[in-house]
Amino acid sequence: MKILFCSTFTVLVTLLMPFQFVLAQASDLEALADSIAAEQVGTTLAGLSIGVSHGDEVLLKKSYGYANLQWQVPMPMDAVHEIGSVTKQFTSAAILQLYGQEKLDLDTDISEYLPDFETQGRQISVRRLMDHTSGIKGFTEMPEYGEIGQRTLPREDLLRLIEKQPFEFEPGEALIYNNSAYFLMGLIIESVSGQSFEEYVDQNLFSPAGMENSSYCSNSELVEQKAQGYQYSDEGLKLARYHDHTWPYAAGSLCSTISDLLAWNRALHHGEILSPALYELLITPVPLTDGTPIRYAMGVTHYQHATGRVIEHGGGIDGFLSNSRYYPDEDVTVVVLQNTEAPPGPAAITDQIGEHLFGTPGIPAAQTLTGDLSRYEGIYSGPARGATLTVTVTRENDELNLLIFNNATFQAQTPTFIGANTFSVGNVRYIFELEEGASYSPVLRMDSPSSHYILRNLND
Repeated sequence: MKILFCSTFTVLVTLLMPFQFVLAQASDLEALADSIAAEQVGTTLAGLSIGVSHGDEVLLKKSYGYANLQWQVPMPMDAVHEIGSVTKQFTSAAILQLYGQEKLDLDTDISEYLPDFETQGRQISVRRLMDHTSGIKGFTEMPEYGEIGQRTLPREDLLRLIEKQPFEFEPGEALIYNNSAYFLMGLIIESVSGQSFEEYVDQNLFSPAGMENSSYCSNSELVEQKAQGYQYSDEGLKLARYHDHTWPYAAGSLCSTISDLLAWNRALHHGEILSPALYELLITPVPLTDGTPIRYAMGVTHYQHATGRVIEHGGGIDGFLSNSRYYPDEDVTVVVLQNTEAPPGPAAITDQIGEHLFGTPGIPAAQTLTGDLSRYEGIYSGPARGATLTVTVTRENDELNLLIFNNATFQAQTPTFIGANTFSVGNVRYIFELEEGASYSPVLRMDSPSSHYILRNLND
């Protein structure tokens, strides 16, 4: 049986909006949210919370379903959720604050702040930790973490595990999303500030933003209105797997609410947390060492989404998924939290809201592809997050077909040509390195907002 519970607190404000915002669509936000919840809550999701704001005004704030299925506790409007990797923008803001106070240098080697960490002879700047371009292997992708993640141990144990892993690439050559970098950043914050990560964030980020119900997540403390996390399976919803919050740490251990995250976006993007110069550092992606542009900045992605220019980050941790997106040109924030690991996820819901408000002006235009498609064909392979990624490129009926093999799963795609040896599928760009007159491409770059993989032609 499908069960749907709606909180009684809903705020809808009709305003004269600048830019592309359409008043009629804004007034229909609640109906859209209701339809999304009716489709998912009670089947794949235990509970769902959605918040939308424009500037200082809340346009929509509504919760659905249950915070606790066992006791049939309705989801409060501001239930506390674990926000996973949305934590990373808080960690990056903390690093930038300390940089602004001249307590650290973004371009200094991390051994200056973590002298006991073995970098295997490589120079790794703090900046390279912030955008996942350090080459350090992510600890959540290590087999050993399966056991460590459920135990309370000294953080040095994980530090020793990380430093023994071979680098996935040389610093600055690629972008593979990894939680090890942000684990190290948490230690750097504690080293240079003299405070625990939890204390620093509470005093310097939560308090100035007015985030009264946010904290470092706890495995033992009683937290008022804390939602229970669930996992979706073929057999239905189950309790989420346990994880010890010693480990997600500065990469993913913060807890928050819809109201607090709306307040955070307002404070962060309106200059209340960082100076204008520091804020520009936060949101501006730095190219790889060879000059190749990327779309991940510092704890946030910043790119042209189908619905417009966005600054955002998602999060996932046992039992919880989250997404926090800011549209800088329209000054609109969308936050989606769900207390269930289940598809399609908060990013897909955020997309629906964005399309409802702004349409899809950012979809790249398809272009006519000329020349011999055989030059793109081949089998390309290289390191990706937690796996070796292999893409087989073939041609059929004047189109390219991609067969992507990753973590024992296959996915078939037919990309759209958008020019300059580049093809797209959604937010992912497939960029073939091909010089004029060349008969084949030796390298395929697979670029997404949070990754940039370099795959080499096995025939090269």
